[in-house]
Amino acid sequence: MKQLFYTFGLLFFIACSSSKKTSKKALTKDFASKFAASITAKKLKEHVYIFASDAFEGRNTGEPGQKKAVKYLKDFYVNNNIASAFGTDNYYQKVPAKFLNKNSRRGKLKDSENVLGFIKGTEKPDEIVVISAHLDHEGVKNGQVYNGADDDASGSMAILEIAAAFKKAEKAGKGPKRSILFLHVTGEEKGLLGSKYYTENPIFPLANTVCNLNIDMIGRVDDLHKADSNYVYLIGSDRLSTQLHQVSDSINAKYTQINLDYRFNDINDPNRFYYRSDHYNFAKHNIPVIFYFNGTHEDYHKPTDTPDKIEYDLLAKRTRLIFHTAWGIANRKQRLVVDKVGIE
Repeated sequence: MKQLFYTFGLLFFIACSSSKKTSKKALTKDFASKFAASITAKKLKEHVYIFASDAFEGRNTGEPGQKKAVKYLKDFYVNNNIASAFGTDNYYQKVPAKFLNKNSRRGKLKDSENVLGFIKGTEKPDEIVVISAHLDHEGVKNGQVYNGADDDASGSMAILEIAAAFKKAEKAGKGPKRSILFLHVTGEEKGLLGSKYYTENPIFPLANTVCNLNIDMIGRVDDLHKADSNYVYLIGSDRLSTQLHQVSDSINAKYTQINLDYRFNDINDPNRFYYRSDHYNFAKHNIPVIFYFNGTHEDYHKPTDTPDKIEYDLLAKRTRLIFHTAWGIANRKQRLVVDKVGIE
């Protein structure tokens, strides 16, 4: 009888230990990779070939081609059941012509729109991670369409697939703890105007904005990296938050192993890229930022920036890096600390 009780007790102990291990494994299972895998070169290519097609007429701010672009973005969110940031069926933040023309000297501009998709956080819904890219480009000049495939169809379409991946997570019961705002801004080519308007008229308080991950040109390879295209430039990651930089580096090391090139993050960089894309309007408000960028190339701001020149496997890998970074920030226990304000 003693032997029987001993055997039963041993089996019970083993079963409990096994259950605890299984439970712990379930709690620590890495779901990020599962959802990141839904971001593919094929889907990004399909998007870019439409968004940067001649039909969109170069997406010039306020013009008919730009209106087609914002409809494409809205339709994607609607078709994928991704909510509007307004909590209604309206996905557009109107950017009035009066504001645009007051802040730009680049021609007479018409009313335009930012496009905002949104996934509400499960535990800290009032804390917002903003992922941005500009939807506009140069339009039509001298009868030639400036398609802007890299600048910035690559970034805009990356956001769509990141949003779709987060939506898959939400549907699987693994939605982000913090909310994600998918922000497509207009008027970047006219002077960062759409992001300026958003930060001056935010849908969510800027005090609640954890960080801004800004994507502007991530589909090509510059001359400095022809020998090894597995890179992306990161700008601004350590300017306002030591933690953001650390989180970004560790996530890349774990998931994507892309060579992170920081040369343009130098405060003495003569190109001044830190000040030249939409993240800067968030940084001005002491919101930590990362600017993802592939550098300029021979087709930069030319009608030859076309979809056939995008490296789609590389675009997908860079997009997955941004997804993983957003996932890590949205799901970490503590909000990122802003510890470097005024330090340059």
